[in-house]
This record gives sequence, C-alpha cells and structure tokens, in this order.
Amino acid sequence: MQIIEFLAPYFAFVNDPTAWVALLTLIALEIVLGIDNLIFISILTNKLPEAQRARARRLGIGAALIMRLLLLATISIIVGLTAPVFSAFGHDFSWRDLILIAGGLFLVWKATKEIHHTVDPQDHQDSMIGETLQISLGGAIVQILLLDLVFSVDSIITAVGMTDEIAIMYIAVIVTVVVMLLAAAPLANFIAKNPTIVMLALGFLLMIGMTLIADGMGYHVPKGYIYAAMGFSALVEALNMLARRRKAKRSGGH
Repeated sequence: MQIIEFLAPYFAFVNDPTAWVALLTLIALEIVLGIDNLIFISILTNKLPEAQRARARRLGIGAALIMRLLLLATISIIVGLTAPVFSAFGHDFSWRDLILIAGGLFLVWKATKEIHHTVDPQDHQDSMIGETLQISLGGAIVQILLLDLVFSVDSIITAVGMTDEIAIMYIAVIVTVVVMLLAAAPLANFIAKNPTIVMLALGFLLMIGMTLIADGMGYHVPKGYIYAAMGFSALVEALNMLARRRKAKRSGGH
C-alpha cells in the first residue's frame, strides 16, 4: 500500500486527456529519434561474427535504456546542460552543444571510414585499420555506448521540452527502447542482405552527423527536412531494388 501511495502522485496524469496526447506524441518523437541510433547499431553489429550480433544488439540497446533512465533520474543536471558554458563565433556553447558536436564528429568519422572500406575494401586488407574493421564485441559495445550517450542526452532534453510529468517521460523512454529492441534484428538482417542499403545507411549517418554538428553550432535544422530527405532516398532505393529483382526474374526466366 505504501508503494502505491508513493507512486500515486506520479500517475495522476491518467485522468488528463492532454497528458495522454503528450505521452503518445513523445513516444512518436522518441521512436523517430531512436531510428538514428538503431541504424548505427545495425551497421556496427553486422561487422561482428554472426554468433555475437544478437547479443551485441541487445547489450547496446539495453545500455541505451539504462543510460536514458539514469539521465531521467538526474533530470535537473540534464536541464542544466543547456546553460551556456562559453561563447565563441557569436554563439553561446552549452555542454549539450559540445556533446552534440563531439557525437556528430564521431559519426562523420565513422561513416566516412566505413564508406571508404565499402568502396575500396582491398585498400584495408594489409593495414592496422583493416584489421580493426572486424571489430570485437567489446569494441562494438564501446562505440555503441558513445553514440547512446549523444542520442540519450538529445532524447531526454526533447522529453523535458515536451512535458513536466516524470512518469510520462519514463513510459515514453521504455516504450521507445522496447520498439528499438524489436526492430533491431529485422533492420540489421535487411541491411546485411542488401549491400546497397549499407551505403544508403552510411549516407544517412553522415547526414545525421552533420546535423548534430550544425545543431551544436547553433544552426538548428528542422528534423522534418532530414527525415523527408531520408524517406525520399529510401523510396528511390526501394524502387531500384524492385527493378533489380524484376530484371533478375526476367534473366532467370530466359
């Protein structure tokens, strides 16, 4: 009974229709933000031996959940991350800005390296970089954790901007991570079976990285434009895949 009495104030929103609208909107937003994270996890885990891929995805997404819940527990600190730390180039930089810039640079570096490897795999065979391209489970988890931190900070700040109800934030985060967990394996398998999708996904990561850097520098790019561009590119690639399959069927028929 004491636990119920303790939790009751946090779930007072259940009788408020506007709170339910906020919850559904926040879940949708968090899932959209989670797509970026999921693309990176799928590409990275596909470089592991097949037996380790599912485990790495579960660990990476589980770590994302833990990180988001811990950040929610320290919400006053997270809100404080938006306070200016120093000024340069006519812009007040906060810790959030610096985290976004660092994450964006990491994504641009990672995507560029993977594109180079995909386009010219022979160039890496005898180099130290080439040897690290078949990464270890630990290496994959460390890289996933780095990006989890960046996307988690952005995710929680978005949640704070949407609602004041802590319970709504927790529910939205948990639902989002469950969706990510369910979608991770199908997305990773689809990317692995369609090599051209890898290049498209790496292009998405480059664009997301540049968007994070721009956001950190004070140039906010509306997410709608980014996802519209990604959606259009995905549609064009889907049409290309359909055309290739039809061509292959015709060739097989002859």
